[in-house]
Parts: sequence; C-alpha cells; structure tokens
Amino acid sequence: MLKVENVFVGYHKDINILQGVSIEVGKAQLISVIGPNGVGKSTLLKAVSGFIRPNRGKVFYEGEDITGMNPYMAPARGLTYIPQRRSVFPYLTIEENLMMGAWTFRRDKVRIRRKLEENYARFPNLSEKRKAMAGFLSGGEQRMVELGRSLMADPRLLLVDEPTAGLAPIFARAIRNKLVELKGEGKSILLVEQNIRDAIAIADYVFVLDLGKNKAEGTQEQFATDLKDLVKAWLF
Repeated sequence: MLKVENVFVGYHKDINILQGVSIEVGKAQLISVIGPNGVGKSTLLKAVSGFIRPNRGKVFYEGEDITGMNPYMAPARGLTYIPQRRSVFPYLTIEENLMMGAWTFRRDKVRIRRKLEENYARFPNLSEKRKAMAGFLSGGEQRMVELGRSLMADPRLLLVDEPTAGLAPIFARAIRNKLVELKGEGKSILLVEQNIRDAIAIADYVFVLDLGKNKAEGTQEQFATDLKDLVKAWLF
C-alpha cells in the first residue's frame, strides 16, 4: 500500500529532519510510528502527503512513485491526511465541514449525501449536532469532524497525526476504537501517536524513530512483551 524508501526530509534544503527513514504499510494494516518529541514523526506524514518534498529517497503508494506530489492530489488518489493541530473550519457547521471533504466530487450530490449519512452513522453525536458551528465543539468532537471529513473521500490510506493529543480519556478511547474499526473495514492507517502504550496496543506493526532515523521496529506482540525495557533502550 505505502512504501517509504530511505527518505531525507527537512524544512530547509541543507538540514534534514529525517535521515534515511524507511517504513511500509500494508493493506488493511494499522501502523504506529512512535518516538520522543522532535524526532520527525510528523515530518514523515507531511513528506508522504506531499506537504514537504524529500531531498532524497522515494515514496511509493500502491506501486506508484508519488514523491513530492502536490497535496491537493492526495484525496483523489485515495490518501488523506489529518494533521496534529485542529483543522476544523470553526465558523462552518459540522455538515459544512464534512462536505469540504467531498470537494473532489462536489458536483455529485447523490454521492455527497450518501457519504454524509455514512459518517453520521459512524458518529451519531455529530448527526445530532449537524447544524452546530464546529468551533463550539469539544476537542474530541472536533477530532471526529476531522476524521469524518477525511472519510468523505473514501480513502484507502489515512495518515493520522496524534489524534488523541489533549483529549479527555473518553474521547481518546473513542478515537482509538474508531481507527481500529476503520482498519476492520479495510482501510490502511499510518498513525503517529505520542502515547506509546496506546499506539502499540492498537497497531499491527510499530516503527520507532529517534533523531530522524529508524531506531527499531516489530510487531505489536514483540513490543508489548517488555515495554519498559524497550522504552529505556530507545531513550538511553
């Protein structure tokens, strides 16, 4: 589904945040990327989605080289990105926010209505408040709007950056459970998550980054066996 090969990426040409990082995401897999703050986890998602062009290396999606593609092309290709910072349109309603995710097929009213109803079925509390301004929602509800908006385009791969950061435990748990459900529907998910324990608990496979490089990788079972010792090894 997704293959990142030996990418060097930075916000300035001569300064690479990522230094030779490689990862893979298979079909209907949930892959977690973990590591300390500032090691390049979010930068990795931006490089995949086209917001930053790698200085070296390649990004392949469904066998096609998409290195440095324009990010506006991603939804039409079946790839969506949910950034770490809140990205709702605060003065639009929930429904208007969701409809922004249907921009690539904005003239297909039947499809838009079908996708809206699918999302309201996924997030019943959004259905009840569909005419409410998104800026007045709780942080957890805004995350649901962002996830729903991403799903309007019917993506095959979702790039999700720290979706539970700053959320109350009940909303954090709901978001994690929803990601697991989406994987069960056949979606592939590349998840960046600061909560190491939760990231491992829902992942099929885990990549650890440290100082912009691959530090370790393995299955959920391998990482869950002795988490404390593994974390100590990454940090010291």
